[in-house]
Amino acid sequence: MTPTCINAQSGTSFRLHSGEDLTVLSPTGAQVADLFCFSCDRPSDALSSGRSIDYNETVCFTKGHTLFSNAGVPLLEIIEDLCGRHDFLVTPCSLQMFHMLSKTTDYHPSCHENLREAFAKFERPPELISTTFNIFMNYEIDHNGTIHLRPPLNKPGDFVVFRAREDLIVGLTACADQATNGGFCKPIEYLISNSEGPEAARFTNSYQQRSTDIVDLKAQ
Repeated sequence: MTPTCINAQSGTSFRLHSGEDLTVLSPTGAQVADLFCFSCDRPSDALSSGRSIDYNETVCFTKGHTLFSNAGVPLLEIIEDLCGRHDFLVTPCSLQMFHMLSKTTDYHPSCHENLREAFAKFERPPELISTTFNIFMNYEIDHNGTIHLRPPLNKPGDFVVFRAREDLIVGLTACADQATNGGFCKPIEYLISNSEGPEAARFTNSYQQRSTDIVDLKAQ
């Protein structure tokens, strides 16, 4: 089993069938991945942050929680999570956001653009791309309700496993915002498997060890 690499500041889309597992892996640590998805059978029914927060009664999603669609249909269940810190409050970074923050009109790659282009081959309307499930993103909320962006907590080899509850079109990016990712953008990897059986378990165990070995070599 070999994971697929998403290069820094880029994205992709793919089909994920009901019952399949999507493992999103962090080879380097300190990197966010933005996830959005549509129902295959209902093209206008997409991932909903509001429904998911409401139905799970939390803004802190981890193992055991389910992501729902606008229509309230279960789309993805989180069945494993080695990091435990993600965001489901903010939309993907966009060129408009970078212009607002930088006070310039310079071009900057963004997750919104990468998702829009990735979903185009499946003819999914870009205006429906809303709040993404921001894997490994680390926001803190203070007592006044103000949100503060912090460096991601994911370590090299950390991963999250989602199980599809129905057939989906999934978009996934390696976040393009340097500030979100500890100062510079890095790749993300993903793997689609039929189950969490022995083969998948062996892979994730070896993946963690491989990532740890790479970090140890760089430190020498």
